[in-house]
Amino acid sequence: MTFVRPFSLETPVSSTRLLDDVAAVNLPRQFGLLEKAVEVISGSDAVHSLHVRGSLATGTADRLSDLDFIVAVHDPSFGPFIRIIDTLMSAELGAILPGWRDTIVARMGGLGYVFLVPHEGKLHQIDLYAVPVSRLDTVLARTKAMPVYQSEGQHTQRHSQVDWLINSTLERPYTGQELLVEILVLGHMIRKRITRGQRYVAYAEMFALHTATKNLIKTALAPGSAFYGWYQLAEEIGATPIGRQCLADLDRLISGHPIPAANDLTAALSTALDVADRAAPDAVAGLRTAISAYWQYLELM
Repeated sequence: MTFVRPFSLETPVSSTRLLDDVAAVNLPRQFGLLEKAVEVISGSDAVHSLHVRGSLATGTADRLSDLDFIVAVHDPSFGPFIRIIDTLMSAELGAILPGWRDTIVARMGGLGYVFLVPHEGKLHQIDLYAVPVSRLDTVLARTKAMPVYQSEGQHTQRHSQVDWLINSTLERPYTGQELLVEILVLGHMIRKRITRGQRYVAYAEMFALHTATKNLIKTALAPGSAFYGWYQLAEEIGATPIGRQCLADLDRLISGHPIPAANDLTAALSTALDVADRAAPDAVAGLRTAISAYWQYLELM
């Protein structure tokens, strides 16, 4: 791989200097993982350039901060890159779960994913926003991300299938397993909010966890639902013993403290996993080892 200049400079700058600029204002724990992630992601021939945004790029990171990447992918390679991203992050960085297709990140012409990756005994969050090179300028204008890698090759023109791929991915409903991953990722995010004392964000993300649990129930037990959101749950779900038990669990979940403390989050995650085990046992079975590791890391935060 070849590291070259940031986009705003006229002369080449080595990868060491670029990464040193980031390291100078951040904590060693994140920087070590940052170095490793840059090496892994930029090792793909599909990647045109890599940029860091958020607190790690601005020098406002703390020990819980995410690694937030913009990954610019050559347009013809965008689809193949998205299809292997879970394998790449799992095999090369040890991500404990498949990537969550991020519904919180702003829509900027690409696809966002969140991975939970162990590093130095802690679980860290890596946010990847994959964008076709043809849309990169728009994303950089919105994020002001810091470049840390750029390939030597010229980028290609927009590929005719890119728009269709992105739109169809964003519009595709989650599977039961994907919703279970969403619940677990949100739990990790909420735990950080509690530690930082970010009450409003913890409240918002706790509601998102409730909604993901409701969506998992509907996906598993009423996949052909004609009703939006939380409407008609009792009528649709409550017709069977399993459905009634899931609704009782959901009622207990949403009756918890709206601004959670650590013990509230543990109870909520336990309830959500009980719901998943009852409504979508295959999804839980496929992630059982990952869930066990997740609990261990959550307790270490």
